[in-house]
Amino acid sequence: MNDNMEAIRLDNVGVRYRVPSERITHFKEYAIRWLQRRISQRDFWALKEINISIKQGETFGLIGPNGAGKSTTLKLIARVFRPTTGRVIVRGVVAPLLEFGAGFHPELTGRENIYLNGAVMGFTRKEMEAKFERIVDFAELGDFINVPVRTYSSGMKARLGFAVATDVDADILIIDEILSVGDEAFRRKSFERLEDFRRRGVTTLLVSHSMDTINKMCDRAAWLDHGQIKAIGESDQIVNAYLDDQ
Repeated sequence: MNDNMEAIRLDNVGVRYRVPSERITHFKEYAIRWLQRRISQRDFWALKEINISIKQGETFGLIGPNGAGKSTTLKLIARVFRPTTGRVIVRGVVAPLLEFGAGFHPELTGRENIYLNGAVMGFTRKEMEAKFERIVDFAELGDFINVPVRTYSSGMKARLGFAVATDVDADILIIDEILSVGDEAFRRKSFERLEDFRRRGVTTLLVSHSMDTINKMCDRAAWLDHGQIKAIGESDQIVNAYLDDQ
């Protein structure tokens, strides 16, 4: 690993949405106005003038209130969508853990969803067969692996989602507020797996409302507020500044 090599760079990045100027409570009303061309819209900048550089092997945190733009930033880096302005440079294979269980089909079993998610991530069936037992052991689902996911609790979905998403050989790990899901034993096991990624030099980008998690896991952090960076630096300094502002 080259300590001076950038894994992620955001240059003057902005994300703009077009939103209705008036509050429309029903889809039918929206459709009628759209047909009559009576919808007035305004620009809403979810992110504006974002500049971040993250080195290879660094664990970087994003903090801020709800709606600050943290998840939008992660989705840009995960290439879920493109910026309106600026550019996003990502070097390496990305494993995004943005919302556990979001890609699961509720009527399929846990077993079937493992193979489905593996296919979506680009793995062959043979590769997933080699991973299968490790994933099931980590998720601790036992015989539930053979029942439909719609019967799972949110914690069971989180365990399976984490197990599938982190059984990868990635260069960059993107994590959105998932370490708060599950029981204490599962959280400890999740932290241990993330520490293993860290030791292997994987770059990690982490969003969390837990300031203890940011302090414990991150080298540096950025504080986002209303779509802009309010402060960036060593994680403990940024966390303290954020808490003092609350």
